[in-house]
Amino acid sequence: MAMTMYTEELLKLIRETENEEELREKLDEYHDNDIATAFEELSSAERIKMYGVIGDKWASDIIQFYDDPEEYLREIGFEWAAKMISFMDPDDAADIMEDLEDEEIESIVGFMPEDKGREVKTILAYSEDEIGSVMSKDYIEIENTMTIKEAMRELVRQAGKNDNVLTIYVVDEEGRYFGAIELQDLITARENMPLSEIIETAYPCIGDHELISDCINWLKDYDEDSIPVLSEDRRIQGVITTRDILEAMDDELGDDYAKLAGLTEEDDLNEKLKDSMKKRMPWLILLLFLGMVVSTVVGGFETVVAVLPIVICFQSLVLDMSGNVGTQSLAVTIRALSDGELKKGTRWKLIRKEMKVGFFNGLLLGTVAFLFIGIYVLLFKGYAPVNAFMISLCVGVSLMLSMVISSLTGTLIPMFFDRVHVDPAVASGPLITTVNDLVAVVTYYGLAWIFLINIFGV
Repeated sequence: MAMTMYTEELLKLIRETENEEELREKLDEYHDNDIATAFEELSSAERIKMYGVIGDKWASDIIQFYDDPEEYLREIGFEWAAKMISFMDPDDAADIMEDLEDEEIESIVGFMPEDKGREVKTILAYSEDEIGSVMSKDYIEIENTMTIKEAMRELVRQAGKNDNVLTIYVVDEEGRYFGAIELQDLITARENMPLSEIIETAYPCIGDHELISDCINWLKDYDEDSIPVLSEDRRIQGVITTRDILEAMDDELGDDYAKLAGLTEEDDLNEKLKDSMKKRMPWLILLLFLGMVVSTVVGGFETVVAVLPIVICFQSLVLDMSGNVGTQSLAVTIRALSDGELKKGTRWKLIRKEMKVGFFNGLLLGTVAFLFIGIYVLLFKGYAPVNAFMISLCVGVSLMLSMVISSLTGTLIPMFFDRVHVDPAVASGPLITTVNDLVAVVTYYGLAWIFLINIFGV
């Protein structure tokens, strides 16, 4: 409601205020995110006019809040876009340019100052799942041969263009990472004290080609304001900040959620039909063939249905409960894997725990199913008491067994993917559900064929 209100206020303000200086002063009272939302509602001509009113630096802050910044970069032309982007931090510039075509990126970088363009291209060169793609170039670097006084002077000099000053990173004479200094330690150090006394040489660092998904929990555990990102020869390429970590965690959660839904990556509300279909189709094709396998197995038990048609009434009950339990175990296992909680010993602990949960839940629900289904078959289907409760017993036992097996598969499948170095989230909900359908069908119809028809002759 507040967002809508501010958007309407800003649109009215922009369209009714003729004095540009007065308009700038009034706009300054609003957050850049709200201004960006309002700008997206303007016509192209109105928006371009507003960029001229507020200036390139302010416009660069606003562009970063657009949902699809690449559209607005194309709108203003790449030379003007380069002027705006030059005011951004290189990591922010890379973020808004990543969806542009390669030739468009080259055009924009060609209009940028050489040093800024080089930094942006460095970040864009990394794969989007590597740490280097989310690192920031905003950090202070000093040499370990400096005195306390020289280090303070260098800090003041670099702080003019870098505001991430809480941790200062130290390199040796060859430019390789040596350690870090907390700002407070540098400020409180005596002038004649050796710099080496306040350098933390064991300060954590991370490789620029490390996968984000493998490092998120490790980075989160350190809880530092920033951590240096190093190349293979231990030279500082940038830093990953708390904000970068939070954004990466959000992206990873969105990616995992998409995979749990059977998508290859997150779907976008505004993306093209063809792109959405392309994301969903791979898993759907796999699930189609798995579904055919399930249908073939069901077809193999058609003699059971022919002799005892009532068993088909409770098929969906067993299948649904099996799928639900498997999905629950899947969610628990993926969460444990993502948090780094599962080591060799704890894996068996989780497997045993999930099987126990599946067994006792299955025992309870199977008992309830045995009683209520028995009464239903007896009263509404006209079966003899013994036969009615034999059928309900078959349903109850099938329910319990399928829930235990589904708990096991829901735990083992993501563990297997993790063991072979495949993202465990790829063991998505639809896959587990289909696998558990197969398990439940074999269990239910198998028991019905063996006990109800061959042994007891119901």
